[in-house]
Parts: sequence; structure tokens; C-alpha cells
Amino acid sequence: MFSDESRFSLQSDSRRTFIWRAPGTRYHQENTIERHRYGGAVWLVWEGIILGSRTDLHVQSVTMTGHIYRDVILEQHVRLFRGAMGAEFLFMDDNARPHRANIVDECLQSEDITRMDWPAYSPDLNPIEHVWDMLGRRIAARQPPPTCLPELRRALLDEWCNIPQDQIDNLILRMPRRCKACIASSERHTPY
Repeated sequence: MFSDESRFSLQSDSRRTFIWRAPGTRYHQENTIERHRYGGAVWLVWEGIILGSRTDLHVQSVTMTGHIYRDVILEQHVRLFRGAMGAEFLFMDDNARPHRANIVDECLQSEDITRMDWPAYSPDLNPIEHVWDMLGRRIAARQPPPTCLPELRRALLDEWCNIPQDQIDNLILRMPRRCKACIASSERHTPY
């Protein structure tokens, strides 16, 4: 199971704008955008994906902590998938602080959940990052767009259900190719 959190905001800046620029032009006027990092209303969302299935989208308004991660994410979502899949289950999360809290490690051990090794400062090849992009694009394309937090929450839940599972499966199946491309590139740009 690949898992991760992301933030979605009512403001247009939800870290979903990617800028490709020539080397050495980072601070040129045409390459700078004034932004206010989550100064407005925001939802923190979590999801887990596997081949052929996915978790419900968990939406919360508070920052993720080790206790919330254990009590809500692991207990209510991950543990159930581990139970259904058996000993073959491998769980992937990143090195965010809440994921590495002692209470989280204890919970994973007690539930016999094996966590994938994820070295610090490694490239983020988690296919879920592409799912976040799909979800963000779907929210941005809604007409009319959400104008308040309850509308944004409903839109996130609706659009999450509307992402075709085969698109998620294709992202997971392309994982070996992305890993090989990253290794071959020696940490430079990869064309995937």
C-alpha cells in the first residue's frame, strides 16, 4: 500500500503549480510568484492505494500528529487492508515526523505491518503524488469551483471516488520503470 498526505486549499496556491525554468533564472521576475502558504482555509487529506483498490479519502482540518496517524490512519484504514491482504502486505509511507513517532512504530509492530524502507532524502517516487495531481486537477476543473470549506470537502470526496481505479493501477504498475529511470539518471531529470 502506497500512502501519503496532501493539503488542499480554497486559494489557488495549493502547491500544485510546477514551473520549468532554465538553469540560473530562478529569481528572474517572470519566474517568481507571490504566494501565501495556506493562509486561508485548508484540508489535510490522506489516502492509501494498492493495485485494484484504495482506501476512503480521509479529510481533516488539523495537522497530522503521531497520535492521529496511529488512531485514525493506521487503526481505521491500514490495519483493515493488512488484515484482508495477509502476510504479503507491505506498507509505504514517507519519513514525515508523525509517521516515525514511537507510538506509530509500536502500532505497526503490534499489527504485524511491514513498512517499506524509505531512506531519508531519497527521490519521491511514490505513485500517490501523481494521484494528488489528478485530484487537484479535478477540483480545479469543477464549475462552479468550491467557495467554502464544506464545498471543498464534498468536492474532494466526490472527485476521489470518480478517479478511475485503472488510472491508479497504471501508476503503480509503472513504478519499476520510474525507479529504473531514476537510478539511470544519477538523480538528474527523469523523462517519466
